[in-house]
Amino acid sequence: MTTEPPDGAHGPRPLDRRSPLPLWAQLFADLRRRMEAGAFTEEFPAEHRLTDEYEVSRHTVREALRKLRADGLVIAERGRASRLDTRRIQQPLGSLYSLFRELEGQGVEQRSEVLRLERTADGTIAGQLGLIPDAPLIVLERLRLADGEPLAHDTAYLPAEVAEPLLDTDFGHTSLYGELSRRCGVKVTGGRERIQPFLPDIRQAWLLGLADREAAFAIERLAMAGERPVEWRETVVRGDRFTFVAEWSDDSRAVALAPRASCPSS
Repeated sequence: MTTEPPDGAHGPRPLDRRSPLPLWAQLFADLRRRMEAGAFTEEFPAEHRLTDEYEVSRHTVREALRKLRADGLVIAERGRASRLDTRRIQQPLGSLYSLFRELEGQGVEQRSEVLRLERTADGTIAGQLGLIPDAPLIVLERLRLADGEPLAHDTAYLPAEVAEPLLDTDFGHTSLYGELSRRCGVKVTGGRERIQPFLPDIRQAWLLGLADREAAFAIERLAMAGERPVEWRETVVRGDRFTFVAEWSDDSRAVALAPRASCPSS
């Protein structure tokens, strides 16, 4: 029988070295128990503190923390202490949406760092948009921030003949689809997306503040204005900060869900 530690449910419990359950899994379970009891609201303990509290190796602690991050319970970023993920952003599936509007509607401050806004050409992407290979394109590359923290990195390509007026737009705090409608007279009416697990490259991981070899989600989007393709977008999103939500009924044909993903839109 285990005796409750002096600080109650918030304190660590001894791990059982005779158990067939690995130490990292026991540690993971005990950290989850402490979280559910309301511990770590001020800060999440550093690795060295956990090794001392539980009398385990740093490797054991890192395995438990890796599982906590994978389950979206703890956020880990380069140069910053780990912390609980207290705000998860929800996005409905199966409808036209804007990340800008969704974030603001949930009380989350949305901001973008514009990394690139210029004319370009790319034969492969032109093909996705039904254009000739050398057709001029407008590219908008942004780092999307939610409450000042990286959420998604996306790059949108639009036909230059449609989107040329966007080159004078400040996209720091506005919606691409809103500006496309206001400045270009083009309204996005629908489209399709493909979402899959993805291992970011070094630049993407750095931009998003991801730990080494931490997976994310890759999203490819083709947006339509009526029957015409008007945007091809490639997005990498932190899987630990975004959740898809779907409504369904007994006659729906929808929807295969990834447990956590993001679809940054406009």
